[in-house]
Amino acid sequence: MSTELATALRNARRVQERSLRSVADGAKISPTYLQKLERGEVADPSPNVLHRLSAELKLDYGDLMRRAGYVVPTSHRGTMSARAGSRPITHALSSEPLTDEEETALTAYLRILRDQKGDPGRGA
Repeated sequence: MSTELATALRNARRVQERSLRSVADGAKISPTYLQKLERGEVADPSPNVLHRLSAELKLDYGDLMRRAGYVVPTSHRGTMSARAGSRPITHALSSEPLTDEEETALTAYLRILRDQKGDPGRGA
């Protein structure tokens, strides 16, 4: 059971201000199953389910697979990512894995910033 996966799914859904049902419906799983994933109660989630959740929550599939405990191919620069880019934040976040506490704190901070600015791009 992966707390890394649980935290990533829960934080992504909360930052996007989406309900369990809306994410679950989009990923073609039950809200109960998504809730179990977010609690770290699923030992070996299906790669197909992780793929659908990555698309629904706009998360990197390889990262979800790694967090779930699957072996993910790497390049000479580290984990391959569909979001690879040259932005400083991308480099900073890819330099070493975030702890659960760091990810939770960054998620909370991002939500505060978006709430202050009334960011229309935060999803609903």
